Amino acid sequence: MSGAARPVEGEPYLAVEDLTVRFPTADGLVQAVTDLSYSVELGKTLGIVGESGSGKSVSSMAVLGLHDRRSAQITGSIKVAGTEVVGLSESKLRDLRGNAVAMIFQDALAALHPFYKIGKQLVEAYLVHHPQATKREARARAVEMLDRVGIPQPDRRVDQYPHQFSGGMRQRAMIAMGLINDPSLLIADEPTTALDVTVQAQILDLLQDLQREFNSAVVLITHDLGVVAEVADDVLVMYGGRAVEYGTCKQVLTRPEMPYTWGLLSSVPDIGADTGARMIPIPGNPPSLLAPPTGCAFHPRCAHKDKVPGDLCSTTLPELLPGSEGERHVKRCHLADPDAIFAAEVLPEIAPDLVEEPR
Repeated sequence: MSGAARPVEGEPYLAVEDLTVRFPTADGLVQAVTDLSYSVELGKTLGIVGESGSGKSVSSMAVLGLHDRRSAQITGSIKVAGTEVVGLSESKLRDLRGNAVAMIFQDALAALHPFYKIGKQLVEAYLVHHPQATKREARARAVEMLDRVGIPQPDRRVDQYPHQFSGGMRQRAMIAMGLINDPSLLIADEPTTALDVTVQAQILDLLQDLQREFNSAVVLITHDLGVVAEVADDVLVMYGGRAVEYGTCKQVLTRPEMPYTWGLLSSVPDIGADTGARMIPIPGNPPSLLAPPTGCAFHPRCAHKDKVPGDLCSTTLPELLPGSEGERHVKRCHLADPDAIFAAEVLPEIAPDLVEEPR
């Protein structure tokens, strides 16, 4: 990575600690993210999952300093290669964006300017961080990156407009723009949304190939647990602006201990199931971040709160504590034995083939 900063040896490339993001509005204070902590090392992928409004994108936009300081209240710490992002000047943030950290936005058609050719936008992104380069060199770099992400005839396509690209090609162009300055951290915000399954698989394969080539750290924001299972090393589950479960992909997806994670798994369609099989949706709606529920934010929708004595779920916020899988796996729940409940009640519904027969 020629242009990207390097982390202190032994430290993760991205370290977020106690991040809180608030937005004052006429209706009250929107508590978008609360006390969020996670880290990502070079060469690793963190999948952040949760429903809309859980704080996934808000937290990641804070990493790039994209929130308006006049309307956002941000506390905590965000370190990229050892550099503190919270409170960083706008000029230094501009140096950081695209150089050390890049973001692939959810809607490539909206993120790309419709009046400018793809090549011009790639050239501009390159010249911002390489002012000594000539336009000829920048154009050659743009063609090289379009070719690298699988755009056919890149020397011709570089002179086309975004509307002349298909949805999958626009997403590839966004990836090319994100990687044109060799950033060490790539944040992909729902990169496969609105793409057909074949193109989704191609985009995910491309991201993995590029990660192996550049040894970059990747944060993948998605609501699709199937995508997470395929590409992520670690998984962060968010609900109501907080982390509710965090661990390795295997821990979270095979031994989840938070009922919200169970609900996300239950609502994933099983392509191998009978055509008459139904998904099991999570009842109710995500909480209002203007007035989040007291106690555990998930308790109004939780089917297992009656297994907790007293009214702990509705009055006391559970701490993020180690689960049965060890310190690398943490969950925010009052249930005394979530592993047993998952095995006895949840797993038979979502994956009956995995349930062991009694001897």
